[in-house]
Amino acid sequence: MRKSNRPTWLILLLTLALIATGCGATGKANTSGEGAAEGSGELKKVVLRLKWVHQAQFAGFYAAVEKGYYKDAGLDVEIRPGGSDFPSVQMVASGSEQFGVTGADQILLGREKGVPVTALATIYRETPFVLFALKESGITSMEDLVGQRIGVKLGGNEELTYRAMADSAGIDTKDIDEMPVKFDLSPLLTGQVKAWPGYVINEVLATEAQGHEVNIIKPQDYGINFYADTLFAKQELIEKDPELVRSFVQASMKGWEYAIDHPEEAAEMGLKYGENLKLDHEINMMKASIPLLQPDNRPLGKMEASAWETLQENLMELEFLKKEQDLSTIFTNEFLE
Repeated sequence: MRKSNRPTWLILLLTLALIATGCGATGKANTSGEGAAEGSGELKKVVLRLKWVHQAQFAGFYAAVEKGYYKDAGLDVEIRPGGSDFPSVQMVASGSEQFGVTGADQILLGREKGVPVTALATIYRETPFVLFALKESGITSMEDLVGQRIGVKLGGNEELTYRAMADSAGIDTKDIDEMPVKFDLSPLLTGQVKAWPGYVINEVLATEAQGHEVNIIKPQDYGINFYADTLFAKQELIEKDPELVRSFVQASMKGWEYAIDHPEEAAEMGLKYGENLKLDHEINMMKASIPLLQPDNRPLGKMEASAWETLQENLMELEFLKKEQDLSTIFTNEFLE
């Protein structure tokens, strides 16, 4: 009678099962942002929450994905759009997302509310925010706004910058007729308001594309320059996994360097992320962004203590911020090096 081979097969199956268990073959992606086992080759899954909807304003992050810089750093990065329904500070603070982009002022305001987020790099070292008017209005300065009705976007970096500009010009904003606006440019184009708050890389371009010449009032002309898009993470993540943070920041900066060197290609990359984007507009947005990313030829992303001090002083003076924050804990350049 022939002997059964069942014990041999059972031993082989058990051995294979143990090998698979030891290798961590779970069949599920790691979505926690925690590091994968060293040497396993598994990418770390992280999420980046943007400040606003997908567009060339964030081209460097798209380039970091499309050129494989995040992957080379061991990261699988998902980029999600932001906006009023998905505010990046709150989304990252919840712990479900690892990195975010927001205005530098929101970092300080978040800290005052007990939200422990820390700035890791500034993308737009020179703010793209401006006030602008149709050329035929004759408005060219803050002083020209007195007695005029203008659009104001309330509750964020744009309102802060506008009020700081007025304060620097010695103008009481009570002498300006302010009309709350959102994103539809119709009130400006129809003459309902005489000036509009927007980004020189976006709304100004959109207005010019419709055949209108504009006059631009820059914050820099009034000594105001608040960091705009700022990359940040929770302090808890920075302390728990600094190598993850370093890998993400440096891969992101590599993406931005590529976008600066290849603006048309980088703008085109963004089309796969956003809906209804027009390539010409995205290319113009990216090209207009370049002078604002490195206006002083300093290393991309690097932040200055003096800029944060000025921002905090203005937030306090305008009563956006009630209590001074410890700036040594608000930002760090260590992951750029």
